[in-house]
Amino acid sequence: MSGRERSRREFLVQALTGAGAAWAATNYGGIEEAAAFAWQSPPSGAPPTFAFFTAAQAADVEAMAAQIIPTDATPGAREARVIVFIDRILTTFEKDAQTDYTRGLAELGRQTHQMYPSAGAFSALPAPDQIAVLTAIEKSPFFNLVRTHTITGFFAAPVHGGNAGKVGWALVNYDDSLRHAPPFGYYDARPDSASR
Repeated sequence: MSGRERSRREFLVQALTGAGAAWAATNYGGIEEAAAFAWQSPPSGAPPTFAFFTAAQAADVEAMAAQIIPTDATPGAREARVIVFIDRILTTFEKDAQTDYTRGLAELGRQTHQMYPSAGAFSALPAPDQIAVLTAIEKSPFFNLVRTHTITGFFAAPVHGGNAGKVGWALVNYDDSLRHAPPFGYYDARPDSASR
């Protein structure tokens, strides 16, 4: 594994165990509702249909997510279909965040046009310009919300709409088979003869 892949993995694991894990723990009570809704989504190869976002809004949020977890030697947020996860949670247990997304996307549009007056939309900008816009808003609550949802959707169980093909789990070598062989931890291991 290259140094770049290792640092990316370390970043994502730290993010998962930090803000993403805290968000998931706080919102765990509504996950079953999101799961039931996600079962209705089209297969991973089909274009997604959105319950909350317009097509233009979905394109902008997906472009943001793709800059937060970009595609490089391994799949990123786009391949994990994080946008499907975010759309699903905004119509289930994160309904309270709908206004934050509506306002945040309007602000994203204003920032985009302020920096690039001829731009049609944030999602239409080339990657370096997208990064420049996101750098300008990275301290905002909206950017933090999208970042948290992106990371969570990248690692959530695929039934919730994101982590398509389990690409997030593959990146951190997470085995969801539950077929783990003992010993499971140091506390189960037999002491060797030297320690007796």
